[in-house]
Amino acid sequence: MTEAYIYDALRTPRGKGRKDGSLHEVTSLRLSALTMNAIKERNNLEGHAVEDVIWGNVTQVMEQGGCLARSAVLASDLDESIPGLSINRFCASGMEAVNLAANQVRGGAGDGYIAGGVEMMGRVPMGSDGAAIAVDPSIAIDGYFVPQGISADIIATEYGFSRDQADALAMESQRRAAQAWEEGRFDKSVISVKDQNGLTILDRDEYMRPGTDMQSLGSLNPAFQMMGEQMPGFDKIAMLKYPHLEKINHIHHAGNSSGIVDGAAAVLIGNKEFGEKHGLKPRARIKATAKIGLDPTIMLTGPVPVTQKIMADNGMAISDFDLFEVNEAFASVVMRFQQAFDVDPELVNVNGGSIAMGHPLGATGAIIIGTLLDELERQDKETGLATLCIASGMGAATIIERV
Repeated sequence: MTEAYIYDALRTPRGKGRKDGSLHEVTSLRLSALTMNAIKERNNLEGHAVEDVIWGNVTQVMEQGGCLARSAVLASDLDESIPGLSINRFCASGMEAVNLAANQVRGGAGDGYIAGGVEMMGRVPMGSDGAAIAVDPSIAIDGYFVPQGISADIIATEYGFSRDQADALAMESQRRAAQAWEEGRFDKSVISVKDQNGLTILDRDEYMRPGTDMQSLGSLNPAFQMMGEQMPGFDKIAMLKYPHLEKINHIHHAGNSSGIVDGAAAVLIGNKEFGEKHGLKPRARIKATAKIGLDPTIMLTGPVPVTQKIMADNGMAISDFDLFEVNEAFASVVMRFQQAFDVDPELVNVNGGSIAMGHPLGATGAIIIGTLLDELERQDKETGLATLCIASGMGAATIIERV
C-alpha cells in the first residue's frame, strides 16, 4: 500500500468564541480560505496541486453550511478545479478529515490532499443545528441521552476522579500552554490572522489564563450540577442506565473543561511522488487510523477503546508510543486515558490542551496532530498517538511516525 506522508501542518491562533473575541468578525469561510492559502503559499504549491480539500466542521448551519469546504476552495487561491468535502464526526471532524485524506492517498485515490477543519463557535453556536440525538424523543429516550458535561461527570464518578484531581490537571494544562508559547514551541505552526489591510488581528491563543491556580479553580461552581439534579433531571436518566451509581459526582466547571473558541487548522498530506514533484520533504508518515463506536450515554470514554483497537490492529503496545495528544474535552477524559493505560502524565499533552487553549470543534483533531508532530520533532522522538473522545459515543485515533 502507498504511504501517506504529512508534509506540513499549521493552524490559526484560537480566539475566544464570543462577541468580544478577536476573531469574531472573521467568517468561517474567510478563516478556512486563509488557512488553505497558507498551506499553498508555505509549500509553493500550484493552485491545482491537490486532489481534494477535506474539511471538518461540526455545526453545519448558517455560514458553516452548504459544503463549506467547497465554498472555501472558491474563496481561496486554489483552483476551481479542486472540489471540497465537508465532514462531521463531531469533535473528531478535523482528525477524520486528515485520516480520510491519508487513506485516500494510501488507496491510490490521488497524490495529495489538504485536510483539516474550522469552527467559529462565537459565530455559529454549538448545538444550533438541532441534533436529532438530543431533540428527537425516538432516539434520545431509548439512548438515555445526557449532555456531554453530565457524561464527563459520569466518568469521574465511575472511575473515582475527584474535583481536586480535575483542577490540578487543568492548572497543569494552563502552565504547559503558557510555557509552550513562551518558549516558541508553536512558532512553526501558528499563522497570524490579518485583516484586509494586512494588520494583525490575532497571532496568539487568547483563551489562556496562565495565572490559574487551585484557589481560583476552587471558587468555580460545578457547571452541570443544576441540569443534572433539577429539571430535566439528567442525573436520574444516567442512573437509570447505570443503577450501580448512587449519585453523580459533579466535578467539572468552566476551568477544567475545554474552552469555546474560534479557530482553523490544515494538514498537507501526500504520497512520495507528490513530495518529489513539488520539492517537499515529508515530516512524518501516517502509520494508522482508527474509529470506534461505544456507549452513547457515558459517551466520552472513546480514547480508551479506540487506542486499544488501533494498537491491536497494528501489533503495538502503549509503550511503543513516545508522546500522546488526548483532547482535553473535559479533565476526566484525559484522566481516564492515563488511568486505563498507566501512562506517564509527562508524556500526555506536553504543551497543554483544550482546557487551556480551547476546542474549536471542527479543527481540534487536525490541531492536535500538528501539535504532536511538532513536539516529536522538538524532542527528537519517533512515534506519537493522537486521539479524541466524540459526542454520541465514538472515538478516533491517528498514529504518526517521523520520517
